[in-house]
Amino acid sequence: MKGEPSVQPYIPQVADEHKPEVGQEFQTIEGAYAFYNRYAREAGFSVRLSNSRKRPGTGELIWKKIVCYKEGETNETYQKKFKYAVARSGERTRGIVRVGCKAKLTLVKRNSPLWTVSKFVEEHNHELATPNKVHLLRSHSRLSSAKKTSVQRSSDENVSTSKKVRVTGIEHGADTERDIRNCKAELYEGELREEVMQIDGETLIELFVLEREKNHGFYFGFEKDKEDRLVRCFWVDPYSRRSYTFFGDVVAFDTVYNTNKYGMIFAQFTGFNHHGQVTMLGCGLLCDETTESFVWLFNQWMNAMSKVVPQMIVTDQVPAISKAVAQVLPKTFQRYGLWHILYQFSEKINPLISVENYHLLRNIILNSETIEEFERSWRGKIQKNKLEDNDWLCQLYEERGRWVPIYVKHMFAAEVSSSQATESCHSFLERRISKKHSLMDFIIRFNRALQQQRYEELMADHYDINEQPLLQSMWPIEKQMARVYTRKVFQSFQDEIFESSACIINNLCEDEVSVSYAVQTFEECSSKSQKLVYNKLSDFVSCSCQQFEYKGIPCRHMLTYFRIKQFLQLPTQYILQRWTKGAKNGPLWEKSGGEIKSFQSRSLMSRHAKLSQLFSTVIDDASLTEEGTNVLLNMLEDIQSRVKKINMGNGVEHVSTR
Repeated sequence: MKGEPSVQPYIPQVADEHKPEVGQEFQTIEGAYAFYNRYAREAGFSVRLSNSRKRPGTGELIWKKIVCYKEGETNETYQKKFKYAVARSGERTRGIVRVGCKAKLTLVKRNSPLWTVSKFVEEHNHELATPNKVHLLRSHSRLSSAKKTSVQRSSDENVSTSKKVRVTGIEHGADTERDIRNCKAELYEGELREEVMQIDGETLIELFVLEREKNHGFYFGFEKDKEDRLVRCFWVDPYSRRSYTFFGDVVAFDTVYNTNKYGMIFAQFTGFNHHGQVTMLGCGLLCDETTESFVWLFNQWMNAMSKVVPQMIVTDQVPAISKAVAQVLPKTFQRYGLWHILYQFSEKINPLISVENYHLLRNIILNSETIEEFERSWRGKIQKNKLEDNDWLCQLYEERGRWVPIYVKHMFAAEVSSSQATESCHSFLERRISKKHSLMDFIIRFNRALQQQRYEELMADHYDINEQPLLQSMWPIEKQMARVYTRKVFQSFQDEIFESSACIINNLCEDEVSVSYAVQTFEECSSKSQKLVYNKLSDFVSCSCQQFEYKGIPCRHMLTYFRIKQFLQLPTQYILQRWTKGAKNGPLWEKSGGEIKSFQSRSLMSRHAKLSQLFSTVIDDASLTEEGTNVLLNMLEDIQSRVKKINMGNGVEHVSTR
């Protein structure tokens, strides 16, 4: 049994002129804090004021320490309080932030009015934030004067704080909801804009053409009818295309109505990222729901995704969609959304029978442990209610392999619940769209919703980097996976660890190839035990509950086996990359979709971070006055022209750092 690896020190890569030095002097503590905080932003960590000392007798402050935000240890009382607590609905239980980091700046005031740096510790014992996430750290997320002015001006407009966050926090990447609430103000968003009349397909196409000129990785396609009217269009941006490379194994496809005044149907492809959040993978507008339209849309989507097909696609039980999937994605398993099927019971069968037996049928569908049990229970219920002649139920039973959980548990489904795909699709656009909107209105509102979705993913990444989950046991595997899994996935894994403590395991039989075990809880009878099989040739454990195959997370029965075999580390073959914090680790992309060389990436991100920090401050200052705004705009136009000439002369193509 091997011990834990030593902690790798993290030394910030910051220019020497931006680093504090022993002997450096400051007029005030505030000035020293501001300098150290600017250094911390470039380095990728947050700072806070810590201990101080006063001169005996006079009470004059003579010593002050500024530390990394991860300095110290989390209060033991807090850990005990939340160790076994279950978070209330919608509540995010904060993880452990302080991990004993020693990085600090110590100031001393001797026989001079100046404060002198007496000690500077550069090394950290934790990962540092990347440039696109450093603004989320507490000491770097303060409201600027310009934004405070904006908040103050809008305080009388009765608009929710969350809307203010969407404007200042997402667009500029600097504020969190806490900052806005601390200002006790709300956003005046006003009308989105006056209704744009007579917007047609030409305007939408022109918009997409302009977007592709700015962003070569943006993909779109469209078709018109004989009267030159837009009948189909598809679009996807580089962010979604890159997300598909990481999370395109399981995709949900759904259609939404009443999104615009032309009656065009909105169709979207969505995936599920490593936080279990919905991520957009492409979308389109269709004038009808024919097989021809869906075939065209799926072909466009595949062209944008380099013909890489998903393992599974979750759709509604619509014949036109099924025909299109079979034609364009013949190697992809099509699964029907269970929510859509259950919703139709009241429409397809006698309402009285539906109400009376809905919960019984639902229990049969969701909780049958074997195929034989489902088929026997289903047939019994159908015969009892004399529904053998119901065509819809007969068709449903014929296609049971596409929607009943027991038939699809052997296939990875990214832990997508029966209703998650449809609910997420509709909630994504809920309260943002109306059948009165023009296409341009719809696109603007859609982009805002997409921006909010991506901000939530960024925040989840931020929490994973900067907070450690609370542990519930001393088992090293739990500590290992707290570092590996994202918070959302680790919570599910932690639940399985907890449940495994109530399981017992018994050896059934053994031969030259495998060893079989029966695993059950203390309360269960033997008939409900799960069968565990260890294959000696492949060195792999499988369980009859098939949770690992379906969700990609080891089940409680497998964990029981690992515990009795004294595993201290979870073997890599049981860890899916898509559920880890490093699921999106990969090269940066050019706007055109090309890969940036790795030796360029670090310096590119560093330069981008420095420029972003400086320009953010300049924008805040300039926006306080009309004169300042005009001066900055005029200068930027000249700067933009000169930079383009420099890049063209060096053969540099426009690159995305987002």
